[in-house]
Amino acid sequence: MKTEVIVQLTETFEGHAQRTETGVDYWLARDIQHLLGYAEWRNFLNVLSKAKVASEVAGHAVDHHFVDVNKMVELGSGSRREIDDVMLTRFACYLVAQNGDPSKPEIAFAQSYFAIQTRRAELIEQRMLEVERLQARRKLTATEKELSGLIYEQTGGNQDFALIRSKGDQALFGRSTQAMKERWDVPEGRPLADFAPTIILKAKDFATEITIFNARAHAMKTERAISAEHVTNNQAVRDTLLSRGIQPESLPASEDIRKVERRVASEERKALGKPERLDGDM
Repeated sequence: MKTEVIVQLTETFEGHAQRTETGVDYWLARDIQHLLGYAEWRNFLNVLSKAKVASEVAGHAVDHHFVDVNKMVELGSGSRREIDDVMLTRFACYLVAQNGDPSKPEIAFAQSYFAIQTRRAELIEQRMLEVERLQARRKLTATEKELSGLIYEQTGGNQDFALIRSKGDQALFGRSTQAMKERWDVPEGRPLADFAPTIILKAKDFATEITIFNARAHAMKTERAISAEHVTNNQAVRDTLLSRGIQPESLPASEDIRKVERRVASEERKALGKPERLDGDM
């Protein structure tokens, strides 16, 4: 297929994309029908049926990707009538193309187009999740630094910070920091939080923020008082997680945050046209 034809088809498919209020891209089946070279709706319905079966077999809820709708169309006489249509997600369009007539050049193009676009969407989603985890880790670092400073201000020293944080971990996980490091296979000398999933990073940060607030509000002057406050807050967060079916100590470790940070930074350099750095420094 010639480059100019590919460019034209790409622009055509992208031009028919619409977006829901929640930001999900979709195509209408009757538009896709013509874009894929099907003249008759009844013939295209057979392709849609096969695509729905494929979605179900792949473990994806059909009604999440194929949504029946009605729309009004203009007739030659100037009157209007309601016809059936289907809203298709990007993934649904991919399945439709996969189940279409392979002899049609439009189908061959659509198979590649939607496969690439679907994969691109998956990569974007993964990138967003990684950035969210990085932000959560940085936020926890800043909050714990603030707690350390508060302990110094109100008790006259911050040597108790590690002990207070450890007691918080015990309350949150129901086991010691060292036990969780062994469970998550954390390398010697690395913080437990560097391998914690995003939800745990946010849970620890929330509990620490409450500790800071109450320690200031009640002018706590001893390690004992701040520790008790921190334990109470982490226990409360743990209870909330458990009530929602989330057991902190049973969650699997996440990828080393340093690797995630290097990968995200590398992708940013590529996007900006900057050369890779072999030493991996940030």
